[in-house]
Amino acid sequence: MIKVKKYQVQTISLLGGIVIALFLYFSNPFGVEHTASKVLAVAALMITWWVTEALPMPVVALLPLVLFPLLKISKLEAAASGYANPVIFLFMGGFMLGLAIEKWNLHRRIALNIVRLTGTSGDRIILGFILATGLLSMWLSNTATTMMMFPIALSVIHVMKENNTGNGNIANFSLTIMLAIAYASNIGGIATIIGTPPNVAYIGYIEKKFPDSSVDFVSWMLLCMPMAILLLICLYWVMVKWLFPSRIKSDTATKGLIRNEILLLGPLSVAEKRVLIIFISTALLWITRSIINNAQSFIKLDDTIIAMLCALALFICPSGKRESKDEEGTGSLLEWNDTAKMAWGILLLFGGGISLATALENAGLIEQLGGWLAQFSGNGFILVFTITVITIFLSEVMSNVAQVIVFAPVVTSLAIALKLDPLLLGIPMTLAASCASMLPMGTPPNAIVFASGYIKLRQMTKAGFIMNIVSIILITLFSWFLLPLLMKI
Repeated sequence: MIKVKKYQVQTISLLGGIVIALFLYFSNPFGVEHTASKVLAVAALMITWWVTEALPMPVVALLPLVLFPLLKISKLEAAASGYANPVIFLFMGGFMLGLAIEKWNLHRRIALNIVRLTGTSGDRIILGFILATGLLSMWLSNTATTMMMFPIALSVIHVMKENNTGNGNIANFSLTIMLAIAYASNIGGIATIIGTPPNVAYIGYIEKKFPDSSVDFVSWMLLCMPMAILLLICLYWVMVKWLFPSRIKSDTATKGLIRNEILLLGPLSVAEKRVLIIFISTALLWITRSIINNAQSFIKLDDTIIAMLCALALFICPSGKRESKDEEGTGSLLEWNDTAKMAWGILLLFGGGISLATALENAGLIEQLGGWLAQFSGNGFILVFTITVITIFLSEVMSNVAQVIVFAPVVTSLAIALKLDPLLLGIPMTLAASCASMLPMGTPPNAIVFASGYIKLRQMTKAGFIMNIVSIILITLFSWFLLPLLMKI
């Protein structure tokens, strides 16, 4: 019965998207040119199917490859160029680095040691999970980070329940640690360009639109790392000190669990050491890229080249561990079979979004929309605040990647119409899209922890609303006062 209902909803969504697209094309309510009306119809179809999840999002992202040539919107070569945008390969390199860290269990070692260092009282355990999750999410996808931390958190909750002597509120502790994992995954991801898909989607658009823009890995971190740290601090205070205090004191059984988990990992393996060296080297190259380029003229590095260099190194470098007893040689840190776990669909999603944005821009639709919105805007600060508010609450019910893909051209055009730096509107829009905290469907991490059974919807809504307000305030202030000092187009 459930399958029938899902199929019916899917059919309605598919037909609804087609009906909306045909209506926009034939009625042309905005009075645009013929080609623009075709692009608008395709955009409406894709957005409707994205929002309703009528088809998997990466599948919808393939529509430009079929519809743009058939409808004579652009040639196939032009439509396909978005799928080979350099920023897609930047994210691919980040994905492969994350796969290697996960394959050799380096992520688990980092997380457990951070929890061990912070202590084992209820508040300190949650602080440890927030720090570990936020740090890992800077380099791994927020979904992968949550999936990795989730079983560790369940183990800690289980031990705390078994050894609790009635001191403190174990229900609040269980609730808080689950919410902390999801929220810290989302927050940590905004600190780096590769930390979360919306960042990559926006940078991909900006680099295509403004090839000489100064949005690099370092400038992004200088703005977003302090913001992420402040948000993580606020997360700890809101969850632990205000909404759901547990008041659980340090526990020897929990100390033992963490200690035993670390002992089971043993010393750093050769493979872990090599992955760690490549990881640190890649991060250092991203950070010092501008210095290296300015110091010599023989080579010119950019973030994508560095990410691909990292990926190649992972495939080239031997792991130092035999794949089986019968083999004499050793495998590489990454084998091609490992990439079966990679989120290839996200890369297709970026490509489709870039292709759609390019078509909208070439048809003049983005410029017209930005000009129309400009007449309703107030001063710059209020505009940044308004865009942040709209984005963060809209992302509660809409995929944050699709949202950035759709709105990046709109806010850019709006900024140009108002003679503002496009980044002043685009960066807060992008960051806010990753901070949805109220509903399970807001982000995959929210959905993962909600499935644990420790969280009620009203609790997530309450905590998420407060974190949304905190995020809006910090993103608006940082973007307005610091962004012009660090980035510009």
